[in-house]
Amino acid sequence: MFRSCSVALAFLAALFALFTTAGPAGAHGFTTVVYAHASAPSADVVRMRLGLEYDLLLVSVAEAQKDDPLYRAGQPAWDDGDFPGMVKALQDHRVSLQSYLAERFTLVYAGATCTPTLQTDVSVKMNDQQGVPYANVTVDYRCRSDSDAEAMHEGHIVGSTMFPDSEGFVTGTKTIVTYDIDDRVGSAALDGDHTSFSTRQSWGQRFWEFWRLGAEHLLTGLDHMLFLTALIIGSRRLREIVLAATTFTLAHSTTLILAAFGVVHVSNDLVEPLIALSIAATASWFLWRVWRRGEHATDLDVSGTSHFALDRAGWSRLAVVFCFGLVHGLGFAGALGIDHAWSWPLLWSLLVFNVGIETVQLGLIVLVFPLLMVLRRYHPRVALVVTAGVAVVVTVVGLIWFGQRVFGFQILGEGG
Repeated sequence: MFRSCSVALAFLAALFALFTTAGPAGAHGFTTVVYAHASAPSADVVRMRLGLEYDLLLVSVAEAQKDDPLYRAGQPAWDDGDFPGMVKALQDHRVSLQSYLAERFTLVYAGATCTPTLQTDVSVKMNDQQGVPYANVTVDYRCRSDSDAEAMHEGHIVGSTMFPDSEGFVTGTKTIVTYDIDDRVGSAALDGDHTSFSTRQSWGQRFWEFWRLGAEHLLTGLDHMLFLTALIIGSRRLREIVLAATTFTLAHSTTLILAAFGVVHVSNDLVEPLIALSIAATASWFLWRVWRRGEHATDLDVSGTSHFALDRAGWSRLAVVFCFGLVHGLGFAGALGIDHAWSWPLLWSLLVFNVGIETVQLGLIVLVFPLLMVLRRYHPRVALVVTAGVAVVVTVVGLIWFGQRVFGFQILGEGG
C-alpha cells in the first residue's frame, strides 16, 4: 500500500511540475504581437513599416507622452469601429506618436542612434489573425552615411521595448521583425528578455531565437499543456502516445505552413474557443472509456490485423487528435502573428519555432509517460484513479475556458 501511494504521488508530482512550469494560458488573450519590416530605400535610410495593436498603442502613447487628448479622441473611434476616426486621432497627434516610437523602437548604426521620422501614410486595418484593429505606420530612420568596414560588419541593431509588462496592459509582447538590409534577408523575434538584435546575426543566433520562442510558447501556454496532458493520460501504450504526438505534430505543422503561405486566416475569436473545446474533448474521451470499461479502460484490442497494432478506438482517437492539431496549429500561428502572405524568412522562422515546440513536447512525454506506465503495470487501480481524476480536472477546466471564450464570463483566470 505504501509503495502504491509513493508511485501515485511521484506521478502526480510530475504532473504538478508540468503544470507549474506553464505560465498562465497567457498565451493568447492578453498578449500582443508587433510586426516590423525593415528595408533600405537609400544608402543612409532604413524604412521600418510597423504594425501595432491600435488600442494598446493609443493608451501606451497617451500615458507615456502625457497626451490625454489623444486617448479622448482615439478611444471613442475604437469603441465605434470608426477606422477613419482612429486614423485621424493618430495623425492629429503625430508629434506624440513620433516621440513615443523614437523611445520604444530604435535603430543603431556605427555606434550612433539613427534619427526617426514618422511618415504620412498612417492607416488602421483589421488584423484577421488577432481579430483587432492594427495601426500601420512607416518610420524612416536616417543613419550615419560615413560608415566604415567595421560598422558594415556590425550591421544595424534593431531594438524594441514596445508594450512592456511594466505598463500592465499586456504581458509577453513579441516583436516579429523581417528585414532586407545590410545585404542580409532574415527575421528575428524580440521580447521583454531579448530586446535587440543585429542584422548581422549568425544563423545560429536566428535559430536559437525562434527555437526559444517555440519552446517558451508551449511551456507558458497552459491550454496547450493541458491538451498534451490529456493525450498522455489517455494513451494506453507507448506506440499510442508516439502515434498521437506524431499526428498532432503533422496536423499543427500543416496549419502553421498554410498560415505562412497566406492560405489560412482564422480569427482568434474562433480558434481560442476551439482550443479550449479540444482540451475538454480529449480528456473526456478517456473518461468515457473509464465509464464504459472500468478497469479495462486501458486495454488494447489488437486481435485484428491493424497496422501499428492499434484497435478501432485508437484509430478514431488519432483522427480526432489530427483535427484538434489543426486547430492548435492556428493557435501557434497566432503566437507569431501571422497575418500576411509568406516569405522565405518567415517560413524558415516558422519551421524553427515548430522545432522548439516539438522539442518541449517530446521532453514532457519522455518525462511523464514512463511514470504512467510503471504506475499502470504495478498499481493499475491507483493509476486508474489518478488518471481519471486528472482527466476530470482537465475536462472541467477546458469546458470553463470554452464558456469564457465564447460568452465572455470570467470564472478561471487565463493569464496574460
